[in-house]
Amino acid sequence: MLAIKLKKIGKKHQPSFRLVVTEKRSKLVGRYVEDIGWLDPKSKEFKVNAERANYWIKVGAQPTDTVHNLLVKAGAIKGPKIAVHAKSKKAPAQPVAEAVVSAEAAVESAEEIKEEKTEQAAQETPTE
Repeated sequence: MLAIKLKKIGKKHQPSFRLVVTEKRSKLVGRYVEDIGWLDPKSKEFKVNAERANYWIKVGAQPTDTVHNLLVKAGAIKGPKIAVHAKSKKAPAQPVAEAVVSAEAAVESAEEIKEEKTEQAAQETPTE
């Protein structure tokens, strides 16, 4: 299966990317089928051969999310952009009011359990 990916080229701290058509599972440092554009993230310039990109998509190549967004921006393909946010590993925080209510409920239930245990202990001890 083919994919359209960004292949990193350039030096340290001077990133530059090529848009390449390659096998989906192949390494980015290896060979590629065709070079269809480039991207310079520092100057925010990019160029895409829209005709070749559309050809490869029609043939079955699947662009990555970032490449898809670049192709939409260039006008090579139609459609909405795809959100490419990094998902948070933390659980969403509870609102403060809910946290206070749940804390109060926990304290009340702990007090009830403590009272029940003292009542049971009083009933179990024999009186002489």
